[in-house]
Amino acid sequence: MKLVTADQMREMDRQAIENYGVIGRVLMENAGRGAAQLLHQRYFSLYPGPLLILCGKGNNGGDGYVMARHLQLWGWQVQVLVLAARSALTGDAAANLDILINSGHAVFFATDSGELDAVLKALPPFRCLVDGLFGNGMNAPARGHYLEAIRWMNRQSVPVAAIDMPSGIDATRGVVLGEAVQADCSFSFAYAKIGQVSSPACHWGGVLEIVDIGMPATLMAQVEDELALVEQEEARVLWPQRVADSHKGHCGHALIAAGSSGKGGAALMCAEACVAAGSGLTTLVTPSAVQAQLVGQIAEVMSESCGEQWGEGSEQVEKLIAESQGKSVLALGPGLGQGEGVRELVARLASACSGPLVIDADGLNALAGQCEILLSRSPATTVVTPHPGEMARLTGMTVEQIQADRVQVALDFSRRYQLVVLLKGARTVIAEPSGRVRINSSGNPGMASGGMGDVLTGVIAALVAQGLSLFDAATLGAYLHGRAADLCARAIGPAGYTARQVTRNLPRVIAELQP
Repeated sequence: MKLVTADQMREMDRQAIENYGVIGRVLMENAGRGAAQLLHQRYFSLYPGPLLILCGKGNNGGDGYVMARHLQLWGWQVQVLVLAARSALTGDAAANLDILINSGHAVFFATDSGELDAVLKALPPFRCLVDGLFGNGMNAPARGHYLEAIRWMNRQSVPVAAIDMPSGIDATRGVVLGEAVQADCSFSFAYAKIGQVSSPACHWGGVLEIVDIGMPATLMAQVEDELALVEQEEARVLWPQRVADSHKGHCGHALIAAGSSGKGGAALMCAEACVAAGSGLTTLVTPSAVQAQLVGQIAEVMSESCGEQWGEGSEQVEKLIAESQGKSVLALGPGLGQGEGVRELVARLASACSGPLVIDADGLNALAGQCEILLSRSPATTVVTPHPGEMARLTGMTVEQIQADRVQVALDFSRRYQLVVLLKGARTVIAEPSGRVRINSSGNPGMASGGMGDVLTGVIAALVAQGLSLFDAATLGAYLHGRAADLCARAIGPAGYTARQVTRNLPRVIAELQP
């Protein structure tokens, strides 16, 4: 699903009006009527209300006035509360308020906390609320009686429908600006905003509905696919469908360098996932003691020893470089351990291995403080898959700074080092240097357990081995991984399932993507 930023949506509105001759009030009429229709369908069990629409002084409130007019025509008991003086409204919002008042609809006004409290006490209990305070244009925390209105909505035990964005959410960054309305559903106009599907904002907007507001088709067609939410249809397009005479040689050979004393499980899980995600051949390189432990546990995987431990010197590096020749991809990092020898190993491999490289876990820890090594690699040959803590070590930022602007952080790192970034977490972000960004829709909180990242590394490696570009492999890998976990949550429960159980669900998810 294509996404836009707040600025892009405002620019589309401007072009529709100035370049295409679409009257602004027509767009507002279409938006308000479309949102009213969706509300009427979704909450018909609450019909005829009463229902309260809270409006700000901007166009978000204007959409609310149109909604009120149509809902009243359909028999709803609608009250409208404007958190501004009537004289403060201008343009299309003011025009639609006048239409509402001239048609005999009572409208209440509150310009401060005292007036707001008095109006709310005088009104009857409501069965549904509509948030039309700020919408798409909010970029600072709410204050005064607007903040009090947000808090009041959140205290009511009735569903709240948000016009465009829940008030208190940044439409581009997807962050909560202080406090925000907890909506049951949101009505987005023309396109979904990137902030609506990003974490943490996606947890505040409820069910997302897209309203057709009559944007010109040629203008809609100009929206690039740089920003997108990855759902099943997008994943189906990416999956590398196999022809009837496919054999293992067609499906690539993944090389995995992983595992160390006490961390053999990371290597095991990464290799298992690589096989389950379709790699034609998989070779696992581990220290000799780990190799002995794992032999026979994954019969489909070939194994090699790197020696007694990782970081033994240049001979080990040369062996791995030679081993990577002719392989489709090298996955580096799960359970490698830490230490100066590992840092040197990762640095030299990153510089010397010319083929596709997926770096995760301890591989990323080894890069902290020496990321400039990545600039020695050819563009578009590397995927890094940090969680927010690892990204903090790579960038020198705090986890809080990263989580406050996940898309931009991932995109900036991608552009700086000319590689693909997969920033893990709720609504995983995938970014590449050209500016394309994907946000993954699958996954759940039960994935917050050990081994999940090792599985993801194996899945991405398998997809690269099967011929996908690094960006597409990371995008599809995140979806498959999250969807397999969603199946676990459905069958087992919201927590307590394991990374290996996720791996066992991968073939089921792949089956869902077949035509």
